[in-house]
Amino acid sequence: MIQISNEKLKATINPKGAELVSLYSIETKTEFIWDAKPEFWGKSSPVLFPIVGGLKNDTYIHEGKSYNLPRHGFARTMDFEVEKYLGESATFLLKNNAETESIYPFEFELRLIYSIVENSLELKYQVTNPSQQNIWFSIGAHPAFKCPIDPTLTYNDYYLEFSLEEDLEKWPLDDAGLVMSTPLLIEKNTRRLQLNKELFYEDALVFKNLKSNSITLKSDKNPNSLTFKFESFPYMGIWAAKNAEFVCIEPWCGIADAVNTDQKLINKEGIIDLEAGGQFERSFSMEV
Repeated sequence: MIQISNEKLKATINPKGAELVSLYSIETKTEFIWDAKPEFWGKSSPVLFPIVGGLKNDTYIHEGKSYNLPRHGFARTMDFEVEKYLGESATFLLKNNAETESIYPFEFELRLIYSIVENSLELKYQVTNPSQQNIWFSIGAHPAFKCPIDPTLTYNDYYLEFSLEEDLEKWPLDDAGLVMSTPLLIEKNTRRLQLNKELFYEDALVFKNLKSNSITLKSDKNPNSLTFKFESFPYMGIWAAKNAEFVCIEPWCGIADAVNTDQKLINKEGIIDLEAGGQFERSFSMEV
């Protein structure tokens, strides 16, 4: 485990998947990250790469050849190299190898750069294309936050507050996890999504093109809250495992296959086309 910290905040990252496993406020003695109980969901904050969500029949087609990828890709299960460690920041690196090339035929360098500044943890995703040809990928976050944050409260005492008013239209997923063709309106002109466990009984709430650039997990009964700030992520998932004591706030550059997909990688909704020698970056932060 790799730990970064300052006088206010401490974060612990597992090099397997470069996964955040703890975000602890030293000032308030509060843990914010779900403790990955395997009976509900044995992850805490996986990176989703080189796809977000699932593929139709776990298969995509590139240049006439079929490849199989599991839901959310492979990076979350692989060992990252600790490329740099500076006490308040750490950089984790994953490169293509024989194992990845058999299911994803591209060269890549994926870096996750964690930095603590004041009472915030920033995570930067950096994808570099070292090859002489274009590569196609999606990337996204999947952090799970304890809910309730305060153990004396209940799940229903918490809500998500959006930075701007939203028409919350979710894109339903079918039984295979594919995005259906028509959105459903949850709530109109609201900044607040009240949490309850039944909200996620039909899988994630998937949103496209939210206007907000931050979402706060909070309760009116306790001052401890977490504000999740993000920019330039066209998709957002809100999810929890059935009856689990957490909520995931998931900014995505990419989305699961649509029910009517042709399965070609270059036609996939939300896919990123990165030119030879190019670099792609996105960042988000968690302020406690």
